[in-house]
Amino acid sequence: MKKFLGLTKRDLLVFFKDRQSIIFSVLTSIIVLALYVVFLKGTFTDAIESYLKEVPFLKALVSDSDINCFSYLIMLSGVLGSALITVPFQCVSLVVRDRETGVDYDISATPAKRYQIVLAYFVSATVSSVIMTSAILTLGLIVLKIHSGLELSTGFLLSAYGIVALGAVSATAFFMMFVLFFRTSQACGAFFGMLSAAAGFVIGAYIPVSQFSESVRSVCFLFPASHVTSLLRNVLLADHLNKIDAGIGGLDGGEFTTALKDIFTFKAFLFGNELDFKGMIVYVLAGVAVCTVVMIMLFSKTYRRK
Repeated sequence: MKKFLGLTKRDLLVFFKDRQSIIFSVLTSIIVLALYVVFLKGTFTDAIESYLKEVPFLKALVSDSDINCFSYLIMLSGVLGSALITVPFQCVSLVVRDRETGVDYDISATPAKRYQIVLAYFVSATVSSVIMTSAILTLGLIVLKIHSGLELSTGFLLSAYGIVALGAVSATAFFMMFVLFFRTSQACGAFFGMLSAAAGFVIGAYIPVSQFSESVRSVCFLFPASHVTSLLRNVLLADHLNKIDAGIGGLDGGEFTTALKDIFTFKAFLFGNELDFKGMIVYVLAGVAVCTVVMIMLFSKTYRRK
């Protein structure tokens, strides 16, 4: 146990010593948030207002502030979903740096067993990811509180930070399997570039997954990150949607909030099967278990003692 804790502490210290990597990891998410506000917020609000124009009596019952708050929360879920991909990948890239500089030879020469070494990388990267993505969530909630007066109950905060932690664990486990194949930071960086470009579309951060065909939706939801983003929408928007529904007073039978949930994909779809909140959590946890076993097996093959 001491060997495992020692390696974990070492990995954490090495990662947080690289301040530039930390700054750019967080800065990427802040830039994405700014781009959302400038380019995509209007798209979300216009779509909602167009729907309300078709049902005139709803327009008087749903305020502009409610629409704006809904749009900001959707954007925050997208930013967090993207951050829960880019940040964990940056954290696990320490594995590649150690391999490139030959540090892995020294680590492999220690009495620590191979599964302890890879789990130390995994746990340290997970802790780093949770800290950094939680900081992004905190910043986003502060901005929302200032601009929209969002109510932050204890249950809301616990659920939000819990899903962020789950997403960090899931993404770290998933990417650990990939970085074990990289030998240079250049190759890892090139993969990260492709990942950053595609991630926003796969998780529905830019365009709701509901707008894709059934086959494309199923492929998107094969990735746990898409489930985590949907879970974030459920948690971040639940209270606000209830507020909107209460303001309507049941005059539409809940159709407006149901339509919003369908459009912005609050449930997962896998080859014709629908997964609710609990189903998505089970899927993500199962993915973590499978990825953990695979990473231990891969590490034994790719990192042999010298």
